[in-house]
Amino acid sequence: MTVAAVIPARYASTRFPGKPLAMIADKTMIQWVYEGVQRASRVDRVIVATDDVRIAETVRSFGGEAVMTSGKHPSGTDRIAEAVQGFDAEIVVNVQGDEPLIRGDVIDACIRPLEAGAKEPVVTPCVRIRSLEDLQNPDVVKVVKSHAGRALYFSRFPIPFDRDREIAEEDLSQLPFWKHLGLYAYRRDFLLQYSRMAPSPLEKREKLEQLRILENDYAIRVVETDYDSIGVDSPEDLDKIRDLIDEKVKEKPAPEDVTKGLMTIRNHLALEGLSLKKMIEEGRM
Repeated sequence: MTVAAVIPARYASTRFPGKPLAMIADKTMIQWVYEGVQRASRVDRVIVATDDVRIAETVRSFGGEAVMTSGKHPSGTDRIAEAVQGFDAEIVVNVQGDEPLIRGDVIDACIRPLEAGAKEPVVTPCVRIRSLEDLQNPDVVKVVKSHAGRALYFSRFPIPFDRDREIAEEDLSQLPFWKHLGLYAYRRDFLLQYSRMAPSPLEKREKLEQLRILENDYAIRVVETDYDSIGVDSPEDLDKIRDLIDEKVKEKPAPEDVTKGLMTIRNHLALEGLSLKKMIEEGRM
């Protein structure tokens, strides 16, 4: 199956205008997201869908692909639906443009069920909630799911509600609550159908677009991950991301240390009569 990942990006954000072009270390945010998506092994094509020529030119300047879309779209999903009209991809992944630390393996985890013939037309990830602050934060979307891994409901409210107790921080190690991560893998035909559906009552109340899918009696598969997304909604969030990336840069091993490590592995394999190249070819590494 051909897989296209599309990153919707607009310049005119109410809370943070020009967010995709904000600098993090030596790269724009949109470049961080683009390169993170490129690390997904199951993605064949990465595209930025934007309504702003400045964003498109920035993407093309680092070798990325960008397509211009209408400036009138009410949501990123609608922008993506326009962008993929002429694509032959069978699976389309919607990756938020404000997730500079996105991991390729999380994207792959959402693609695999569709490649394997999942009955659900949409797959999305979730991560275990570990703090009371996240549980009570309406900006952290919660999801409850069935034993089969299908979404039952998404809410900004802490769900499921526990009638018999007031949840404390220490309870979170025993009681599972799940944070929904705003990444979606769609079957292309369903994405185009979804974008034509009218906004639904629950979607309007919760301000959660994915509820439109559930209200129209379609299922969403939810896959668990250990990745906790860090989105950028404000300049303050951007400062946190910059601090995290600065820490990662400091922890990055020097090139000579990497070389020594690879040499040690190769020498060990030689002693065992094994070939590194052969093991890679056989998928054992």
